[in-house]
Amino acid sequence: MKLYKRENYLKKIRGFYNADDIIKVITGVRRCGKSSLMQTIADEIISKGVPKENIIYLDLDQREFRKLKNADQLESLIENKTSGIKGLKYLFIDEIQNVDKFEDVINSFRNDGDYSIFITGSNSYLLSGELMTKLTGRYIEFEIFTLSFEEYENMKKFYNKTIHTNPLEELNSYIMEGGFPRAIQFDNLGDKRTYTQSVIKEIFEKDILKRIKIRDRNHFEIVKNFVINNFGSFMSINSILSALRKNGILISKTTLSKYIQALLDAKIIYECSRYDMKSKKAIKGEKKYYIADLSFYYALNTDNQMNYGPCLENIVYIYARSHDYSISVGRIGKLECDFILRDRELNYSYLQVSYTIMLSKDTEDREYRPLEQIRDNYPKYVATTDYLLQKRNGIKHINIIDFMKNNEQF
Repeated sequence: MKLYKRENYLKKIRGFYNADDIIKVITGVRRCGKSSLMQTIADEIISKGVPKENIIYLDLDQREFRKLKNADQLESLIENKTSGIKGLKYLFIDEIQNVDKFEDVINSFRNDGDYSIFITGSNSYLLSGELMTKLTGRYIEFEIFTLSFEEYENMKKFYNKTIHTNPLEELNSYIMEGGFPRAIQFDNLGDKRTYTQSVIKEIFEKDILKRIKIRDRNHFEIVKNFVINNFGSFMSINSILSALRKNGILISKTTLSKYIQALLDAKIIYECSRYDMKSKKAIKGEKKYYIADLSFYYALNTDNQMNYGPCLENIVYIYARSHDYSISVGRIGKLECDFILRDRELNYSYLQVSYTIMLSKDTEDREYRPLEQIRDNYPKYVATTDYLLQKRNGIKHINIIDFMKNNEQF
């Protein structure tokens, strides 16, 4: 099957294709496209003239490997697959967490040299405890997200799916359907949501239950649904506890914290902390949680009503993360800045997100005022779906649809 090439990620990894001293760890929420990306990398390497026999691809979820459970078995399998092959060998292992103590095996082959190693697997296993301890400084994590708006449109073209001529209609479809690559191939919205529900169930069964003990599954579901249903809102452990208690749900602070951490480890949600721009310190307590894919929200809710504020924030948050920005919510006195972004060169930018600022002067002022209080010379943006763009005090007004489609940087 021909695969859609996710160039935004491939260009980050290409420089490490031949690095036999660094393990390439590909992470991301389940079903976001990690395996397909790894297969695309293997295809690219072959296209550059590397013999096919030098590519060893092991999908440990396949039936032929279902009895492969321990490190010795994995080591023997790799040795058998690579015996007699000369030159640099490219070792791809998918769902590596199925093997107990895989870290020792992977590190030993890395130490041998002549192996360029790529691995994917359940996030709650991959970058926890043993891997971080044994492989510190010897691996690079490449985090993959579900499809960006640009990728969503391009993948629909790739599979000959209908694209709305009206950009706002296409954005609505993206919000409602989400960005799981496999869902693109379903034509019916109900089928897409059924698929997303199966992804949520798979994450719980394979990533969360195997990692932590959950004594009351019903309480975990309530916590999960509460956080997802309130994505983009300020929350704290205490405020969540209070809201749950008002509805008769009594759980301990420790248990709630454990459940939230499990959702974070499985990359169902991401946390965005607050940062006080006057004191230059992080603000403890309340933070916002964004969801890995908006389809998680719509798969859990029966209505199709759309609150554009948090939806656009969520889209921009994931877009910025996929472009390697560190992100926080800014506080400037009593005002809030939706996002403070920092790139890898430690350059900052500031961003307000709104569906439109054309409704009234008050709406416009509300979005511009926090940015006008920031006294440095880093770029400042108001991102909306408006096509009539304005200028005000050096702040850039951008159409967020065009900005994402052009794959621009903040």
